[in-house]
Amino acid sequence: MSSQYLTLYKMIVLYMLRRSDNRLSKAQIYDFILENEYTNFLTLQEVFAEMAESELITETEVGNRTYLSMTSAGEETLGFFSNRINPAIREQIDTFFKENGMKIREESSINAYYKKTGENEYEVHLSATEGGKSLIDISIPFWTEEMAQTVCDNWKRKNQDIYQYLIKELM
Repeated sequence: MSSQYLTLYKMIVLYMLRRSDNRLSKAQIYDFILENEYTNFLTLQEVFAEMAESELITETEVGNRTYLSMTSAGEETLGFFSNRINPAIREQIDTFFKENGMKIREESSINAYYKKTGENEYEVHLSATEGGKSLIDISIPFWTEEMAQTVCDNWKRKNQDIYQYLIKELM
């Protein structure tokens, strides 16, 4: 793959990270780039690996998602090379965030995952953030994987009601 194209893909990722009001997961970036057929999955994996290695981005694991953050080196690099992003691509990115802002915000701010901690033991981790600040962060033990999965699914659907209930009961 030409280094010119790899540079373009890196600039697209950095532009998306700068443009987003919330943290972005690799999956969200994959969705945009693959949906618009800029490149393929394997090339994009190479792009992420090179960006992490050259410290343009940092990766943070939360449950089963990997979130990306732009470093100061990434910000500087985008400043130097942002002119390599075609204005039509910038427009597509801007439109993507306008159309998907709420979905991205929701996906980034509500987290639910579980991990096996022992034989017949699972720990469920539930959290909600807003504006980068933690609203709630709960860990609960469960005895079956099915229970843990059900709790995670319910948190994703009912988190606002549960949060409001807790606040009401604690006040």
